[in-house]
Amino acid sequence: MEQRTARLTLLIDPRKKAMFEQLCAAEDVTPSQKVRQFIREYIEQKTGEDWQQSSR
Repeated sequence: MEQRTARLTLLIDPRKKAMFEQLCAAEDVTPSQKVRQFIREYIEQKTGEDWQQSSR
């Protein structure tokens, strides 16, 4: 289980934010869940490793 103790703040165009929220709702996931998924996939793509192994 991931520890969720760090916060990431970003600025995004309001129209993109609204569309992103709509798409997430259609998948029944929160925007935060989707961003965490994107980050995990990016880490795995760049390192070639499971994200949990990379963080140790």
